[in-house]
Amino acid sequence: MRGLVPIAGIILLALLPLVGLSTYMMHILILVIMWSVIGMAWNLLGGYCGQVSFGHAAFFGTGAYTAGILYLKLGVSAWWGFPLSIVVVGVMALIIGFICLRLRGPFFALATLAMGEVLRVTAENLRGFTNGTLGILIQKRTWVEKTWYYYIILAIAVFTFLLIRRLVNSRLGYYFLAIREDQDAAESLGINTTLYKTVALLISAILTGFAGVFYMNYMGYIDPEIVYALHDISIITIMVVMVGGVATFWGPAVGALIMVLLAELIRSLPRIGTAHQSLFGILLILIIIFLPNGIVGDFPKLKTILRRRA
Repeated sequence: MRGLVPIAGIILLALLPLVGLSTYMMHILILVIMWSVIGMAWNLLGGYCGQVSFGHAAFFGTGAYTAGILYLKLGVSAWWGFPLSIVVVGVMALIIGFICLRLRGPFFALATLAMGEVLRVTAENLRGFTNGTLGILIQKRTWVEKTWYYYIILAIAVFTFLLIRRLVNSRLGYYFLAIREDQDAAESLGINTTLYKTVALLISAILTGFAGVFYMNYMGYIDPEIVYALHDISIITIMVVMVGGVATFWGPAVGALIMVLLAELIRSLPRIGTAHQSLFGILLILIIIFLPNGIVGDFPKLKTILRRRA
């Protein structure tokens, strides 16, 4: 019965565009699914392997710029960024892993944060290659209507979900969990922790890069402040997983839905400005205090509380 739930969910999502949703609603759904992909990718590294990254904007931005530079410099369709990003983002992940995976805990988190900022500053200053702060604009979009974009990001999300579930339930997943619980104990059992942390980082980075390539093609414009943003990419990615549920399969999807809808609600309120970041911070504090395992992780607890009040 449990195996039928994902299939039913996929079928339902595939049928949604046929209902005749407005362009705005399609846009919201596309953003929710895109953030689900980013959240699932981060969850593999941070939730299951225990390596909390504050620099996933580095991989998102590198994927986006891989697609954008293909279009800008070679006149090639930005959709070719998907296969090329596997190589480019993969190499970037190996370099960052070589530097950062020697560190643990908050030191690893700060090192990844620094790497993301280094790439942002680099993209701003390599004007001849990246167009600097002017950014990259795709002048002729592949589709104006959003249905095909929806199905492409849905396919990426389904692939990401199935891949991560397969990995977590395999021997590799058990190694990840062992590293998360106690790295020293894992090493004493003969697990090559550096190798498996690198594998987790590599897979997580490539999947995040896919989301960046999609963003370039969907939005049609990027610049360093957008795709390498610490607060709008790296921090929101962590919040998506924390709100939904760390180390859960459905947590990133639930977190993405809540965060995207909340962002749209806040944007519609007058005189909020940059205060939305403060509201996101308050939400995260409340989640940590009352639902430390996220909505999905603490769903039985949440259900009990609601049942008592009812």
